[in-house]
Amino acid sequence: MSAPLAITMGDASGIGPEIVLRRFCEGGLGDDVVVYGDASILRHGASLLGLDVDWARLPIVDLALLTAADHRPGQLDAASGAAARAYVERATRDALAGTVAGIVTMPMNKEATQLSDPAFVGHTELIAGLCGVQKVTMMLTTRLPGGPLAVTHVSTHVSLATAIERVRRERVLDVIHLTNDVLGRFLDRPRIAVCGLNPHAGEHGLFGGEDIEHIAPAIAAAVAEGIDASGPHPADTVFYQAVHRGRYDAIVCMYHDQGHGPMKLLAFDTGVNVTLGLPIVRTSVDHGTAFDIAWKGEAFTDSLQHALDYARMLVGP
Repeated sequence: MSAPLAITMGDASGIGPEIVLRRFCEGGLGDDVVVYGDASILRHGASLLGLDVDWARLPIVDLALLTAADHRPGQLDAASGAAARAYVERATRDALAGTVAGIVTMPMNKEATQLSDPAFVGHTELIAGLCGVQKVTMMLTTRLPGGPLAVTHVSTHVSLATAIERVRRERVLDVIHLTNDVLGRFLDRPRIAVCGLNPHAGEHGLFGGEDIEHIAPAIAAAVAEGIDASGPHPADTVFYQAVHRGRYDAIVCMYHDQGHGPMKLLAFDTGVNVTLGLPIVRTSVDHGTAFDIAWKGEAFTDSLQHALDYARMLVGP
């Protein structure tokens, strides 16, 4: 990897830039990164935390959008939300240009960013739009005692009503393809379990027809292509089968909480968010801005290390 990885520092009011600074001082960032954000915030934050930062060794792309006077730890702030969006946009454009090898994003606060960009939904949608792609999905991955597990999603940041509408054969098959493609870089034939939408995967149509009409045909199409996909599986048992029986490498979930709930229970500190379907590498920590503990030195820093490690694995040598 010749170009560095970009770390976007996230919302200045939250724990993102704090984690970046503390991880750097712990010696965990490595020499192949550059931080996209505001140098004034990082310097002010270091003073709040009492950190002795070797600034000469921490490369920063300073967008100079905020000053120390603009730093409001733990507070919802429109300027910080807008700046966080700008860091991601600049890093994404640089990744597309090859200036950086990929991007690792620290958390933004959706409410803060929506104060200046009401259409903002989340990192995934923003980056996909900048890259000009539509077939993307979010993957959460972690290494558990029994081995790695990945979870992908047919829909994410939409209402549950909209999520149900998005469970269609074409979309489910797209997500199976995206899941198989990324895991196929590391596994010969990933074992992919596909969740049902309804309780008990619809109980043969008793609890809804989506499982029969849309999910099962998508699985059949994937199997016909040689993909090791199975289901639809009841969502209340498939995670047990994957984690405690080692039967699956990945689980395709139909909506946000169906996948995020179990994964955050299993690996809140170690989970990595990966966006599939992009022309660039993008990983992220799997937690939010945590305003309640921001800039108090309490946030765990291992999450950033896991996101960096996975980005390096995707980028390759």
